[in-house]
Amino acid sequence: MEDTTATSTTTMLTGAQALVRALEHVGVDVMFGLPGGAILPAYDPLMDSHQIRHILCRHEQGAGHAAQGYAMTTGRVGVCMVTSGPGATNLVTPIADAMMDSVPMVAITGQVGSSMIGTDAFQEADIRGITMPITKHSFLVKKAEDIPIAIKEAFYIASSGRPGPVLVDITKDALTSSAPFEWPQEMDLPGYHPTTRPHHRQVKEAARLIAEARRPVLYVGGGVVKAQAGAELAELVELTGVPVVTTLMALGAFPDNHPLNFGMPGMHGKVAAVGALQQADLLIALGTRFDDRVTGRLDSFAPGAKVIHADIDPAEISKNRLADVPIVGDVREVLIDLNQTLRSEGQIADYTPWISYLTDMAGKYPLGWEEGLDRLSPQAVIKRIGEIAGPDAYYVAGVGQHQMWAAHFLPFQKPGHWLNSGGLGTMGYCVPAAMGAKVGQPDSVVWGIDGDGCFQMTNQELVTCALEGIPVKIAVINNESLGMVRQWQTLFYDARYSNTDLHSYRIPDFPKLAEAMGCVGLRAETPEEVDAVIEQAMAINDRPVVVEFVVHKDAMVWPMVASGTSNDDIKIARDMAPKWEEEEL
Repeated sequence: MEDTTATSTTTMLTGAQALVRALEHVGVDVMFGLPGGAILPAYDPLMDSHQIRHILCRHEQGAGHAAQGYAMTTGRVGVCMVTSGPGATNLVTPIADAMMDSVPMVAITGQVGSSMIGTDAFQEADIRGITMPITKHSFLVKKAEDIPIAIKEAFYIASSGRPGPVLVDITKDALTSSAPFEWPQEMDLPGYHPTTRPHHRQVKEAARLIAEARRPVLYVGGGVVKAQAGAELAELVELTGVPVVTTLMALGAFPDNHPLNFGMPGMHGKVAAVGALQQADLLIALGTRFDDRVTGRLDSFAPGAKVIHADIDPAEISKNRLADVPIVGDVREVLIDLNQTLRSEGQIADYTPWISYLTDMAGKYPLGWEEGLDRLSPQAVIKRIGEIAGPDAYYVAGVGQHQMWAAHFLPFQKPGHWLNSGGLGTMGYCVPAAMGAKVGQPDSVVWGIDGDGCFQMTNQELVTCALEGIPVKIAVINNESLGMVRQWQTLFYDARYSNTDLHSYRIPDFPKLAEAMGCVGLRAETPEEVDAVIEQAMAINDRPVVVEFVVHKDAMVWPMVASGTSNDDIKIARDMAPKWEEEEL
């Protein structure tokens, strides 16, 4: 967020007033939160702000995920504000989630009076210490005069370099005492100087490896979306003809209907995408961190490939896989330089045999699902939602089987239209994140794809949506179980279903629950009802809508690479494995 005011003033303000003024200076227009004793002084002047809309959430975790959803659909810093103790600790999960998925967020927490810190005072928690490993930086502010600079620095740190969460913990006496308000014109952050421009020598070496390669793959991560580098990526693909795979966090960074996009790799990735990485002789890794869910057993990942690794975070480069060409810099800047270098040197290889091999593999092992089940196919339901809502909609997923089906069957043509909890895998993410996404993009359709397990964790934020006029649409894929865990129990625990059966068909009755929260509640149980309820949901734009789809309990996510095994052991069904042979290339 940019400063909206460059002038300083020496007006005497309370710390609470200074906080609101500082938030206005950095351009905050929306924040999500829940008041309580230690933060209460800040809520009084907030009532007089004509710039900031505060959305009262029903749980602090919901406020944090909503701030994430807002940030991911706007590119701005998401803001949440809660009280001390349990209010602050309820933010730990969304803070950790934002850290893992590089989401710019500032979390403001109240703290007990400075003289009471360390005394186990009522609602005291060392939230700065608790969140230190899961924030980019954290502040403990004990003086009213320190609030403006802390806010300015927090927003800069959260949004620059590799984005992430920053905590600002403010004591109650800092909020109630008074000091001259002076907006800082400069910041002094020793040691924090993110590198955005890549070293050209490294980019030239990358261009040389690309020219020499015969089986290169663009391994595209969420950093490409964060860097808003979709156009530059498309230019590189057009220039070189190198095939693309997009991770879970990068879906939409490159259109999934492009013939050179071979889909999502990883544990539940497409066979062609996994095969492309395993058979590659060069990985051009852009804004990705070689996550274990992509690599499988690391020592068997892409065994014949050299690695070009470009990332804005130097800590990620060679962390999991040694980079032959490390490039530190903003991915967009890297791609601009790389495209210019490749154009000027004019050395582009012919990858036709490689593309043909991957295209054949994609045709041989397409995505699909089992037909003829006694209940709805969840894959078919999710695909129809995507077909009816279209690629302009924003899609937000919870975590589990429905997340993987959404990743496979929704239309991803545009960057930034896909939100999910990737690194942390947070159940309960969907509803509040969808709320934040809709606040960030009020004129767009926002669909949440949730499971019955996830939905029962944070659905209370639909009350917030109903009261605040945030008409999200939530699809509850109800298989009456914790589906992903059940799948593992089926495959690896001899179908011993210990504590994964939710017994949830009509308990709760999801449409009735939705109606009780001020939403429209719908249900589909047969294929003939699916299109009708989706169309009905699409036509309702004055209230939130919840659509329950009653699906088969034992539908599974395929393909699958079992945890801890090699990507070469990928299976397309329980006893079926594809084959890719080196001699076919």
